[in-house]
Order: sequence, then structure tokens, then C-alpha cells
Amino acid sequence: MTDYVLNRIDEALRAWQPPEATQDMPQGDMPGDKVWIGPQAIEKAQTAFRALLPLLREALAANPARRAVVAVTGGSGVGKTCVSALLTYYLNQLGVGAYTHSGDNYPRRIPAQNDAERMRIFRFAGTRALVEAGAYSPERAETLRRLQREDTDCDPAQRAAHAWLAVYQAAGREALSGYLGTGAEQSYEEIGDVLRRLRAGEDKIWLRRLGRGPEDLWYEEKDFSGVSVMVLEWTHGNSGLFEGVDIPVLLSSTPAETRAYRLARGRDANADTAFITMVLELEQAKLEARAEAAKLIVSKACRVLSLEEYKSEMNAGR
Repeated sequence: MTDYVLNRIDEALRAWQPPEATQDMPQGDMPGDKVWIGPQAIEKAQTAFRALLPLLREALAANPARRAVVAVTGGSGVGKTCVSALLTYYLNQLGVGAYTHSGDNYPRRIPAQNDAERMRIFRFAGTRALVEAGAYSPERAETLRRLQREDTDCDPAQRAAHAWLAVYQAAGREALSGYLGTGAEQSYEEIGDVLRRLRAGEDKIWLRRLGRGPEDLWYEEKDFSGVSVMVLEWTHGNSGLFEGVDIPVLLSSTPAETRAYRLARGRDANADTAFITMVLELEQAKLEARAEAAKLIVSKACRVLSLEEYKSEMNAGR
């Protein structure tokens, strides 16, 4: 098995032709997720796969259990699900057992509760900052409540009419940044344990499943015998806050591109609110701060980028 997996990758390194993807191919294990795979995702996945093969060969050869973890990361809507599914599909078609696991199964709260917690953190910190700055009054409190009901309290455009919102928004943004993608939001110790067991060669591992409802939390035992590669699809896959990732792959997108991806996908009803825009900007900053740890960066134009090229694209896209 050991020689077979490495030999299959060696053959692909010499000459690999991508098999045709189909819409009924497996697309990951996040409950309810089903994403249409378009031509750009296919081109991006093929670019990534060719660049990934030598890195994967090295990672597998270095592990006595011949297991490796590839983390596909990037902004929301950038194509992580599609690209991860295709990478897994290509590996399986090659004869290298692979499985896609979604990191979105590992937040500490279901989506609705986590959205509420993000909002609570932002608003509590912002309101407290107004009090501490001596900028709080009954009249402003009433205005703030109205803006909150309208979900516009985090919109920078509101500062033109209410200059004191600058204090509120700055403090709320800082507090929210201290929560997003941290151990307070994500169960990094649990996903880290899964990766440790996988890379150690364990075949039966309990994986977490998280849906969108309060009762939608359960575990499934996955049989990894015959699986050599886990493709971890997750915004936080390159966060550096857990161990076990051999090859972080960053799918590059500017905040504007990420917002466009989300709107086109239409998966979330609130994808175009000022609050979500702020969340995306904060997550983008964290992704950029960790870009140097990525072993492979692929652009929207389906090119492999150096770190310097990535930074240049990010600066040009602001």
C-alpha cells in the first residue's frame, strides 16, 4: 500500500490528465452543503492539483503511516468547497484514497448562535466604549437602538450623520476581531485531535457533524482504512492555532471578490449586510497575516502565486 500510493503520485508527476468531473461527485461532509462546480473552480482545482502533487508526495513519504492533511483555506465564497471536492476526486481517481472534511463542523456554536454572539460582542464593546469616552447620552442611546434594529449600526456611512459612531464602531470592530477565528469561536482542540489520530494511522475516527438547527449536532464514525489524504476545507485551516496540517493551500481573493462570490452563491440571506462585510474584512486580514505559512497560493485567475505576488494582488485589490 505504501509503495503503491507513492508510485501513483510519481506517475502523476510525470503525466497527469484530469478526469472529467461530474455534478454527482462527493462534495464534502458539511450537512446540507451542495455547491455547483463551475468551469473556474475546475480550472483552479487543476492548477492547484498539479502544484500540490510534489508537496503531497513529500508529506506522505515523511510520515511512516503514509497519511497527510491538505488544508484548503481562503475567504468565504472563494471556492474552498468546490476546489476541495475536486482535489479529493482527482486523488481518488488517481488511486490515492482521499476524503474531504469540512472545518465548518467545528465551531462552538451553531451558525445562528454564533452570528448572534458575534453581534453581541461588537455591540457590547461599542456601547461600552461610548460610555468610557463620555460620548453616551439618552438621545444617542435611542439613535443607536434604532440603527441596531435596522442593522446599520456598523455601517461606516452612518458616521456622516452620527460622528460619535466612530468610537462605537472602532471598539466593536476590535473586540470582534479578538473573537473571530480564535479558540473562543472554534473547537481547535477537537479538530486537532482528529488530525493527530489520522496522521498516526488510526482507521476508525469519530467526526463531528454540525447543521444549522439547535439539535443538529452529532458524530459519525468514519473508516479511514484505504484513505491516505484528508482534504480539510476551512477558512481557518491555516490559522496556526492547531496542529496536523501538512500542506496549507490558500485560495486568494480580495475582500471585494469575496463579497461578490458570496452574493453569487446566495447561500446566506444576510450576505450583503454591513456587518457581514465587516466580518469578511476582519477574516481577510487574518488570512493575509497567515499567508506566509501557506505552502501553495492560487489566485482567482487560476495562477500559482508567490507570497510577494499575493501581497501585490491584495494591495491592488483594496
